[in-house]
Amino acid sequence: MTDPRPADDETNSAASELPGWAAFAVMGTTAALCVALGVVAGVWVDCAWHIAPAGLLIGIVLGVAVAVVSVVQQIRRYL
Repeated sequence: MTDPRPADDETNSAASELPGWAAFAVMGTTAALCVALGVVAGVWVDCAWHIAPAGLLIGIVLGVAVAVVSVVQQIRRYL
């Protein structure tokens, strides 16, 4: 039996060729940055529009949602 996949598969991105620990590091860093940017944006909205803590809560929810989508996309590269 032969492997149905080509030996030199160029459809995979460079990220899918990372070792396991590096892939997890990229996923963790991506998730942390998404949530952190959501928090920063939420704090800025709270200060600019004086609607504390609504802006922070919305920023956290949006940051977590973006982080989940991003990590799911990264995981799908390996499936």
